[in-house]
Amino acid sequence: MPSPSLPVLDGHHDALTRRTADRLVDGRPDGHFDLPRARRGGVVASFWAVWCSDVELDLDHDRVEEPGGGWALPLAAELPRGAAAAQATQAAGRLLDLERRGALRVARGVADLDAAAAGGPHAAILHLEGAEPLDPGLEALDLWHAAGLRSLGPVWSRPNAFGDGVAFRFPSSPDTGGGLTDAGRRLVRACNARGILVDLSHLTARGFFDVAAVSDAPLVATHAGAHAVAPGSRNLTDDQLDAIAAADGLVGISFVVDFARRDGRNDVDTPLTSLVAHVRHVADRIGVEHVALGSDFDGGDVPRAVGDVAGVPRLLDALRDDGFDADEVERIAWGNWRRVLGATWR
Repeated sequence: MPSPSLPVLDGHHDALTRRTADRLVDGRPDGHFDLPRARRGGVVASFWAVWCSDVELDLDHDRVEEPGGGWALPLAAELPRGAAAAQATQAAGRLLDLERRGALRVARGVADLDAAAAGGPHAAILHLEGAEPLDPGLEALDLWHAAGLRSLGPVWSRPNAFGDGVAFRFPSSPDTGGGLTDAGRRLVRACNARGILVDLSHLTARGFFDVAAVSDAPLVATHAGAHAVAPGSRNLTDDQLDAIAAADGLVGISFVVDFARRDGRNDVDTPLTSLVAHVRHVADRIGVEHVALGSDFDGGDVPRAVGDVAGVPRLLDALRDDGFDADEVERIAWGNWRRVLGATWR
């Protein structure tokens, strides 16, 4: 295992809402992320997703195979707000308890990121993956912000009061449904006003450009890929990447193999060069300053060559092998996230 040589900020993981989340401090026997493994991998800060559902999602077994080697997953049904709010507050409570116990610090500003990079506690960015826990009138938003919410995706891959989520489909463009509702536009403006990052990751193409038309903050997809490399619905087209660059935003490249591979197969023997190809395409298209990491650990299968969060240095070495220099790797691992979060949280 290569020794971590620089701090890493990971743009997305789902460990907080997994069954063994109570083992995140001491280490758990399964999954991709816990704090001991994060330390070994040099991941000193990360986005901790709060994801709500009334079903156990299995992207591999629930998807429907289509002619020609493609596949689709039925779009998830809308989740009742009351159920989502109950789940989300419980998950956020687990994160705040970890902070109370001194296991990490909930990042409320960039000073918390800088402290983590300097050897302090892991900086956990509280993220709502889908705004179902919020009321359309946004009366709960300030409470969430006071609790530490600094990142929010208006939708996950299902409809809600704020907009349509993109369907899981391969091959497919991200243009799979409608965009933001009026409530969704109000949510974007309210997040801008409070310094809450708006995540574009699970939006349809229409919803993506609806956010771009409303937001005055950098455009960010915390965990996605390049559609030109792997033509799945969850990946971003070149015109979406161009919009992100124009807003001085970034893309956190997801490690999930279904949307990393050119053929859409769920194969953990996917080589690291498949992830590098997404980083390279974004860097070549819009500049290395607009690409970072957003693993989606515990949200899907990742290459065996990474394995888990302790294996992130192997991906950084693969970037170096592809020709990224030391400054560029530092920006991908840390500096680009630091810049964009500083501009967003202001």
